[in-house]
Amino acid sequence: MLSKLRSKKGFTLIELMIVVAIIGILAAIAIPNFLRFQAKSKQSEAKTNLGGIFTAETAYFGENNTYGSFANIAWAPVGAKQVYSYFNGTDQVLNKVGVSIAAWTGTTAVGVGTAGFTAGAEGNVDSDATTDTWIMNDTRTLTPLSDDVTS
Repeated sequence: MLSKLRSKKGFTLIELMIVVAIIGILAAIAIPNFLRFQAKSKQSEAKTNLGGIFTAETAYFGENNTYGSFANIAWAPVGAKQVYSYFNGTDQVLNKVGVSIAAWTGTTAVGVGTAGFTAGAEGNVDSDATTDTWIMNDTRTLTPLSDDVTS
């Protein structure tokens, strides 16, 4: 009977605990990197949409000799879960994920006129106290006012 028990193959409890510890160490290394990459992908939403605003503003200026509001240029973000709110002077499109940014809080003024435009995007990509704030102007200069991913 004793020889039958010794012939069975399997893992010991210590071997299983070592495997679980190794998986835990790998997860501790991988999860922060994953969260940073996820935040960067959310940040690309703002950069892409500000590029879309630039294109729409440039086309509107070509026809009207002035830059316009979001309603004038017929711009609105697409999708059900925007992370950012977008501002263009007093015109604003709030995000749709429950983070209410009622007014532009960036340090650079946003606005439109005959001389140029500056549009802004503001959001929170990682649920901390710091907001991610970007602006783009009529020369397609994209500037981070506060970068929530690297801070």
